[in-house]
Amino acid sequence: MAIEVKIPAVGESITSGIVSVWHKKSGDFVNAGDTLFTLETDKVSTEITAEKAGVLDALVPEGQEVKIGEVVATIDDSKSPPAKSEPAEKKPAPEKISVAAVGDRGPGSATPATALSPAVRRIVEEERLEPEGISGTGKDGRLTKGDVLAAAQNKSVGDGVAASARPAASPTEDRQSQDGRFTRKRMSPLRRKIAAQLVMAQQTAAILTTFNECDMSAVQELRAKSQEAFMKKNGVKLGFMSFFIKATVEALKAVPVVNGRIEDEDFIQNNFYDIGVAVGTERGLVVPVVRDADKKGFADLERDIADYATKAREGKLKIEDLTGGTFTISNGGVYGSLLSTPILNPPQSGILGMHKIMPRPVAIGEKVEIRPMMYLALSYDHRAIDGKEAVTFLIKVKECIEDPKKLPLDF
Repeated sequence: MAIEVKIPAVGESITSGIVSVWHKKSGDFVNAGDTLFTLETDKVSTEITAEKAGVLDALVPEGQEVKIGEVVATIDDSKSPPAKSEPAEKKPAPEKISVAAVGDRGPGSATPATALSPAVRRIVEEERLEPEGISGTGKDGRLTKGDVLAAAQNKSVGDGVAASARPAASPTEDRQSQDGRFTRKRMSPLRRKIAAQLVMAQQTAAILTTFNECDMSAVQELRAKSQEAFMKKNGVKLGFMSFFIKATVEALKAVPVVNGRIEDEDFIQNNFYDIGVAVGTERGLVVPVVRDADKKGFADLERDIADYATKAREGKLKIEDLTGGTFTISNGGVYGSLLSTPILNPPQSGILGMHKIMPRPVAIGEKVEIRPMMYLALSYDHRAIDGKEAVTFLIKVKECIEDPKKLPLDF
């Protein structure tokens, strides 16, 4: 009997994905629980596993976009696994590679597949790389994401140079122009979905941005004064993001309409505070969600942020980590951005942009002083939020940052 393998629902507002990598091929016998393929969405990549054992028949190629509920393969559970033939004579068992053995190899030596992290293994599979031929720069010679990404780029350039000696390249291959002035590269599935999502946000919402600036002196002073005791008590550093999350919650309480969204002809008012925090990774931007931010202390917020950053780097974020947010904070300041207009994260109605802290001359009373200043930007859906409400929200954030005593400090 042929069992259909369908694309499962992987989160709200996600209607399609891309089959980026088949881990099993047509004709392979698969066991229940085996990973069949990786599904890339605009939020995260998800590994789809087999529900029953049988022989796989893949119906769509790698790189094809598929809709939720679409049949992409069948599994014939009436067939048994192939019988294992007994060797004529016993061969010595292959040497097992232990963690210690891997560590004994010098830096730059090849790394076995068993030593690859999930994030590195995913890139190796998608780019069809040979890990044994890549020099590792990580601890004990292990491959890092930077190593395999560099190898993938070099492979693309090398393939382009040799293109003239090969038959015509397929649309999915990297191609270099004959004069070598440019290389045409297929965007990754995640990057294509991010691009579509950003265009959709601008086409379906009336996005407007309002700006302000805040003096970071008080927060910097409080953070420096409390850092040692905070780390000793909680085992995590006190950063700026927890202050901005708390300030955002206070602003959302003061201006509730910013914490809502438009759905068809209705406006949905959210009465909870799940704040998305944008995290840039080598494979694209993701926005994990800090749940119930209003009920968490500074230490819990910092732990959540640190955990999400680690998961994002290692490619371990799950779809439930990325869905259901009511408002988003994006910090371009970590990359040196002085000012920007962030794009909404649909279906949310608002996003706060943080920027680089710059010493600037400002008027303090009758004097001009040099203060550490940060520009703030609030992009919002003007269909749901009026300018007065947007400005009021941003001023509330500014007031809470410039006077942290207005926040529910618990350290």
